[in-house]
Order: sequence, then C-alpha cells, then structure tokens
Amino acid sequence: MRKNSIGIKVIFMILTVFFVLFLGLPVIRLLCRSFSGEDGGVTLSVYQSVFQQKKFGQALGNSFLIAALAAGLATIVAFILAYTCYYTNLPKRFKNIIRLAAMLPMFLPTITYGFAIIYSFGHQGLITKTLGHTLPFELYGIFGLLVGYSVYTIPVAFLLVSNTMQYIDKKVMIVSKVMGDKAHATFWIAIVRPLLGTLCGAFIQAFFLSFTDFGIPASVGGRFEVVASVLYDQMLGGIPNFGKGAAVAMIMLLPSIVSICLLQYLERFNIRYKKISDAELSQNVVRDVVWSILSVIALVLMLCIFVVIFVAPFVTDWPNKISFSMEHFVSVFTDSDLLSIYGNTLAMAVLSAAAGTLAAYGAALVTARSRMPKWCKGVVEGIAMVTNTIPGMVLGVAYMFVFSGTSLQNTMGLLIICNVIHYFSSPYLMMKNSLSKLNESWETTAGLMGDSWIKTIIRIVTPNVKESLWSVFGYYFTNSCVTVSAIIFLVGSRTMVLTTKIKQLQYLNKFNEVFVLSLLIFFTNLIAKALFAGLAKYKPMRVTQKLFQKKETLC
Repeated sequence: MRKNSIGIKVIFMILTVFFVLFLGLPVIRLLCRSFSGEDGGVTLSVYQSVFQQKKFGQALGNSFLIAALAAGLATIVAFILAYTCYYTNLPKRFKNIIRLAAMLPMFLPTITYGFAIIYSFGHQGLITKTLGHTLPFELYGIFGLLVGYSVYTIPVAFLLVSNTMQYIDKKVMIVSKVMGDKAHATFWIAIVRPLLGTLCGAFIQAFFLSFTDFGIPASVGGRFEVVASVLYDQMLGGIPNFGKGAAVAMIMLLPSIVSICLLQYLERFNIRYKKISDAELSQNVVRDVVWSILSVIALVLMLCIFVVIFVAPFVTDWPNKISFSMEHFVSVFTDSDLLSIYGNTLAMAVLSAAAGTLAAYGAALVTARSRMPKWCKGVVEGIAMVTNTIPGMVLGVAYMFVFSGTSLQNTMGLLIICNVIHYFSSPYLMMKNSLSKLNESWETTAGLMGDSWIKTIIRIVTPNVKESLWSVFGYYFTNSCVTVSAIIFLVGSRTMVLTTKIKQLQYLNKFNEVFVLSLLIFFTNLIAKALFAGLAKYKPMRVTQKLFQKKETLC
C-alpha cells in the first residue's frame, strides 16, 4: 500500500507546485504592483487616483447595472427552457432540440456576438431589413451589451438550472395538488422553492461572467464604458499605465469573491431528497403549449442574431451588393497566415484540453479516491474555489507582470497554462462527482491482489469515468477555442489565435473575414463535440475489468 500512498502524494505535490507557480505567485505579484508607488514604496495613491477618475466610477456602476440586468434575464430564460424540458409532456426529440439550441452560443467567441448584433440590428442589418424598420434603441451601449451578455450567459444558467431540476422529486407536486393547493402555490412549493438556491446561483454566475467579459463590450460597448474595457485601455491602450491596470484588476476581483461567498451561503437553501420518485406528469395540453411557445420565442430571439453569421460571408458585399459569392472563404483559406493562426488555435485547444483533463483528474483523485489528510483535500478544494473567482482578464494581466521578459513570454506554453488554470474549477467538480460515485473498495481490493495504485487507476478506475473524462476534455477544448479575455494580453505574433485575430480584424473593418473565422470556430467546436461524444460512448473490450471483477469475487 506504500506505492499507492506515494503515487497520490506525487500527484498532490505536482498540482500544488503548479498552482503556486502559475496562480499564487502571479496574483500576489499583481496585488503588490497595485500598491507600489513610483518610488517603490507601499502606497494607496494608485487606488486613490483610480477612484478619483469619474470615468472609472461610471464604468464600475455601468458594469454592475448591465451585469445584473443580463443575469436576471438569462436566469428567467434558463428557467423557462429547463421547465419545458422537465415539466411538460412534449416529445423527447423537441426537448433535445431545446437543449442543443440552448448550448449553441457556447461554440462562438463572445467578441463575435457584438459583430453579429451590429449586422443583425444595425440600420442595414439582416433583421432590420427583414422587419422593414429600425429598432427604437441605440445599438451601441446598454442595449447591445444587454443582448450580448444575456445570450452569452443563458447556456451556463440553463446548465445549472436543468441539472438541479432533473433531481427534483415530482411526487411533491402531486401531494401538493392532493392537499388542495392552488396552481401558483403548487408551482412555488414543488418547483421554485427547491430551485431557489440554484436560481440565485445561476444569477450570480451569470452576473460574474457578464461583469468580467471583455469580448462583447469590445465590439458593441460604444461610449458605455465598463470595467473590462477600462482595464484593457489601461494595459494595452495608447498610453499604458500598468499601476492603474493592476489596481483595476484587483478591483475586478472583489465582485467575484463576493459571488463565491454568496454561492457558499446559498447552499443551505438547496433541498436534498432522500429518495427521488419518478412520478409521471399529468396530461395538460394548455401547459405544454404555453411553455413550448415561451421556449420557442426565447430560442428564436436568442439565436436570430447569429443567422447573419451564416449569411454575410456568402454575400459579395453586405448590404451593398447582395449576390452569392465564396470569395471571402477563398481569401481566408488561401491565406497562409490565417491557416497558421487556425493551426495555433487547434494546437492550443487540444493541448489545453489534454493538460487540463490531467490536472482535473489528478485533483479529483486526491479529494475523491484517496485517504490524504483533510488539509490536503482542503488545499485542492481551495484551488478550485480560487480559480473560479479569478476573471480571465485579471489572470492575463497578472501573467503579464510575472512572465514579461522571461522565456515563457508570448509562448504557446503560457497560453496553455493560462487556459488550464482559468477553466479548472468546473472540470474538477465534474471529475470529483464522477469519481465519488464509484465503489470505494476498488483500490483496496487491487492492493490486496498485488496491483499497484497507478495500475488500478489506469486499468479499473479510468475506464469507468471515461465519459466524464471526455466531457472535461470537450469543455476545455471548446472554451480554449472561444476564449479571448485572458489571452488577449499574452499572445505574440507567432502565437496568434483566431479570437485575437478577430480583434485585430475589427480595427480594419474586415467583418466578412471575422464571420468566416467565427464560422470556422463554430464548426470546429461542433465537430469536436460530436467526436468527443462518440468517443465517450465507445466501449472497447474491458478484459482487465472482467479480470478484476473475478479477483473481487474470489476475495
């Protein structure tokens, strides 16, 4: 059993050193830089100068306002979609379409959302021309941000709400009706009340994502300043100010820390059932029709802004010369530089997914499949919590301060490390939940039969969590393809990826190329998702598992 202990200790030590070097030190360096004066001493003058700027105060207030509005809208839409999937008698195929449609925005980078909104709702936009009149709202500013942030956060909110809703005991609804409760009372007692903690959690998560996103305000923010755009201007603007940039980055951390504390507090409102009854829903045509209509309206409004992405690249010159043309695709796919950038994107996504999956799996083994001391497991849990609180932009700025001038500057390795840490929390929780459900005696039995710990993990444990491993791999791959907030500060000329190239093309007003590259990202993610889902379901001959089961029987 000593080998088992050494194996898990090595994994814990490697993970601890990795996160200390690439998470702890950069954040500490960023904190120190924000309190550093021109003479090198400790001072609060940087923070004072930031808060004295009227522009920053307005940007901070704008960020809170628009993030709250978008989070509220996203949570409502997510509830409607989830309710339609779990509390109506609609055909299974229709429900699967809802689930897929709700996830589609995740396959596109957020910086594309803004361009899609412009080309959809602008004066010459596709939807504007279809409807025959312009919208009564200013496209740039609060309306564009509200639409972009809402669409961006609906998939995440839907995942959270639907994941909890499937575990609600439907028998409570039947009991409530038998007790004579009115429809609205039953709706509250049997559905909303058990979801209260999750709904608040979805709101907080959507708020956090909106507050820290850079891609959407970069395209449709206009003069409506938000904190993310202020940070970008301070670090990469015409006259960079790294001191103020560090202070703004640390200020961006405060809402995320508060968000995590609120999520921990809201855990007490989650209702846990000792047994979940699989009760059949009553037949109610009116309910099914009403909720299906609401879901269709929500999905149509959410997805209609992306239609232009599939139209504009095939037009000679939108909206001046509307005729079919493939010249934009030809120009992109014959451009060696763009193809090289696409290669960089694929390499970054695959390597980030591989490294991230190993990190999440190793961390989950420490907490779910070992007898390590509680403080060791607490360290891993703490790392997961911290990575969930740090916005991508803050992590990117911290890396700028630490790795500028080193051999890691502007390298693919640094981009991969950044992605692994940025998206670590959710994959870790996915792996931990899967490993916790497995038989706890497998490692002990294997040890008694003479197998080493690492052999047991490879031959027995890993095949039984294969689906989760591929899900984690796909999660890292997709997010690495669409990320822009963190790596915008870290890419160089040789490590340019599609999302940062889209940012460059924005300044040149080459929106047709932007849409072609966005479609490239979209279909890459769509194909990858189908591939990973197929690999997750593929079941080779499990000879080793059968042998292990025989050993277990003999014991």
